[in-house]
Amino acid sequence: MITGGLDGSRIDVNPARHPGFVREVLVYHTITDTWLRQPDGSPTPSAIVAPVVAWGGGWVIVGGEIRPAVRTPSMALGALETGEVAFGVANWSVVVAYLAALLLMSLYFSRREQTTHDFFLAGRRIPWWAAGLSIFGTQLSALTFMAAPAVAYSSDWIRMSGGWTLILVAGLVVVFFLPFFRRLEVSTAYEYLERRFSLAVRLFASTMFVLFQLGRIGIVLFLPAIALAAVTGLDVVACIVVMGFICTAYTVVGGMEAVIWTDVMQVVVLLASAVWCLGVILADAGGPAGLLAVAVPQDKLRMFDWRWDPTAMVAWVMLVGSMFTSLVPYTTDQSVIQRYMTTRDEAAAARSVWTNTIISIPAGLLFFALGTALYVFYQSHPELLRAGRHDEILPRFMVQQLPAGLAGLGIAGIFAASMSSLDSSMNSVAASLVNDVYRRLRPAVTDAACLRLAKGITVAMGAIGVGTAILLASRADMRFAADYFNGLMGLLGGGLAGVFLLAVFTPRSASWRAFWSAT
Repeated sequence: MITGGLDGSRIDVNPARHPGFVREVLVYHTITDTWLRQPDGSPTPSAIVAPVVAWGGGWVIVGGEIRPAVRTPSMALGALETGEVAFGVANWSVVVAYLAALLLMSLYFSRREQTTHDFFLAGRRIPWWAAGLSIFGTQLSALTFMAAPAVAYSSDWIRMSGGWTLILVAGLVVVFFLPFFRRLEVSTAYEYLERRFSLAVRLFASTMFVLFQLGRIGIVLFLPAIALAAVTGLDVVACIVVMGFICTAYTVVGGMEAVIWTDVMQVVVLLASAVWCLGVILADAGGPAGLLAVAVPQDKLRMFDWRWDPTAMVAWVMLVGSMFTSLVPYTTDQSVIQRYMTTRDEAAAARSVWTNTIISIPAGLLFFALGTALYVFYQSHPELLRAGRHDEILPRFMVQQLPAGLAGLGIAGIFAASMSSLDSSMNSVAASLVNDVYRRLRPAVTDAACLRLAKGITVAMGAIGVGTAILLASRADMRFAADYFNGLMGLLGGGLAGVFLLAVFTPRSASWRAFWSAT
């Protein structure tokens, strides 16, 4: 902020008749790269060569020269107003009701959670369309819902270019991978690796998956927590604890069936919220033509970079990299594969995979379009955008521009999006540790004991997720959380993808080759 001063317009004026320096206040917005002008905004005569000192919760301009050779003994004290919109009772009521609905759903499904088959696979009672929406919800999470618009807002659509590879990945999964998982009736994806290679490979793969999930759960809690804290006024730690507690509670009580149906509900809420936000911005911009008039000259819609630089996000790097990034969760991640197993048969599982694919690509376009729309909106209204993390841009817009109650529903959806990823991680890790390790090494153990252990592991994973997220909130400094997450997936998931590719596409291979493929 520049509170008036000397702009050169009165440089030739006789000092004796000088009216004083310019009182216009200039405000520079660091995120939108925009200057705001407030004519006659300074409440006191504009002074130059005056020190500015932080004091009493504000800033003091001490003395200064108000016209040539004339100094003033006065001081001006000012404080910055945040202009934040209060979250309000109506929004809080919607959030509380939404979270209560999640708990009630878990109580409803708890009547069926009598065995590990029910707890991990929902008794194979899930319809294919619900399983497909749940796969989409697990991969969506708050990372995509908040980070994708943040990326498009800050840059362009380059990261979206790799999303089209999901069509090819879905075809590979349905034709080559799904038959192995369904026809062998495996309890986890890694049980297939023991049948194909050895127990050592199964334990290795299961361990890699658990390590990946331990890193993942902290990120999917941390990212939405800081954004939700910014718009609701809650402390970041409080947001993390609330999400962790509620998610752990309904996952332990309702098992996989509760996990899937809560995923379905949050997918509907999040997509509806995104469409509504985009509609509000289009109305403000004068329709798609008004939005494009601002976005196109700024090159905000660029999706492909046709250079051959392997160190940049060029087209071939994004396509190849996204191909393998998508291949990891859909072929090696127990939290996704477990959903293939909750349907009645292989045909239903295949339909669930294609359902996820059909939704994912237009949803990705929706989120990137929303990010670009947010850029256009705040270019026109820079005074409404508060400094902060780019990942906060969407929830801040919701609270500012959506009606009370509807904004609360959108924020509740972000809570649920984070929890949908967390509940998947908790249940799938419990499935992996119980079936791949405990039950495999102690074959005589009863199913009731395994069910108790699964619920105990779920509680422990919830506690670990909360602790990790709190640690990230205190130390992490990442520009885009989605990029950090993809790096983690490449580090720990890439090796698993190599093992599964070797298992599915080679007729013979020894265990030691499986370990080599993982490295």
